[in-house]
Amino acid sequence: MSDERSAATPTDLFEPVQLGRCSLSNRIVMAPLTRSRANADGTPTPMMAKYYAQRASAGLLITEGTNISPQGRGYAYTPGIYDTSQINAWLAITAAIHAKGSRVFVQLWHVGRISHPSLQPGGALPVAPSAIRPEATAYTSAGFQLCTTPRALETAEIPGIIEQYRGAARNALAAGFDGVEIHAANGYLIEQFLRDSTNKRRDAYGGSVENRARLLLEVTEAVAAICGAGRVGIRLSPVSPVNDSGRDGDPEKTYSRVVEQLNAYNLAYLHLIEGATQGSREVADGFDLQILRRAFNGLYIANNGYDLALALHARQHKLADLIAFGRLYIANPDLVERLRAGAPLNVPDRATFFGGGTHGYTDYPFYASADLGSTEMAEPQAAPKSSVAGRRS
Repeated sequence: MSDERSAATPTDLFEPVQLGRCSLSNRIVMAPLTRSRANADGTPTPMMAKYYAQRASAGLLITEGTNISPQGRGYAYTPGIYDTSQINAWLAITAAIHAKGSRVFVQLWHVGRISHPSLQPGGALPVAPSAIRPEATAYTSAGFQLCTTPRALETAEIPGIIEQYRGAARNALAAGFDGVEIHAANGYLIEQFLRDSTNKRRDAYGGSVENRARLLLEVTEAVAAICGAGRVGIRLSPVSPVNDSGRDGDPEKTYSRVVEQLNAYNLAYLHLIEGATQGSREVADGFDLQILRRAFNGLYIANNGYDLALALHARQHKLADLIAFGRLYIANPDLVERLRAGAPLNVPDRATFFGGGTHGYTDYPFYASADLGSTEMAEPQAAPKSSVAGRRS
């Protein structure tokens, strides 16, 4: 970053903001990050409560992708929110976050074709809008395995998918969440319907932009009816190629129309991945993502590759309302305090991103006890044998 941007003028990044029904202590958001630390049955674990509570100086935390049903699962040891034991376990986590004065939304997740039969009930094929096999992998209890060719959903099955979202939203409120984020990004089920590269249907859910957006809008309507206005956000990734989500034929047209239609539901925020997920922020073909921000009536959360300098720049130039940090939050539980103080940051241990125990999860040092003479952690321990490289929710 340039010296001019680093030496930014005063900012409101660390000041309170109203997000829907929630009063946030600052404009910093912890982005959803899949860590695969839940039990095999999708029940959140006590160490997850510690992990989230450590990071609760963020104005808003958005949980890792949380399965809305057994069918929606594409990664081993990811949490669910479709049964009583999961709801009860989440209650401990939301209580720990609230005790620190922060707010938390749960990210509602159905992976669609980014799965494997070993993760599906009865070894069934994953489902998708169309039977197109992705060049991608799913994380199973045996490690990463190539995704299989999914089964195309029958039109008559789609109301059942919407009901899964409706039930998950109801369970989220019972679990103490302040709201929910509908995951419509990163090549998962809803985005598979949105993009003409992955949706080859000829029914009411395929073809035109209006048809391809139908599932997202029907899900949003169902979830908003449960949670109420101001307690629902949406995550989109208009140009990200992650999970073999081929570029839409006209992303500006498709996503502009989607955002315009989403305004009918009085959502709390639009959470946008700017560029390629965990990759370049560059957007090809002159598509200015600020078009989507200007079209949206709620607050705009910017995501992808942000550091302090870029976040300050975004606020000073009114390019975003809130800034989501992902990988920096893995290694820096007290990220807000470090950013405010201009302190050095811990370096994340990539070997422990995805799966494993407390090492690389809840044992990163806080600012007060960190070695401020270095941006590196103390000598890292060996990564757990089950650990593999991680990915964004």
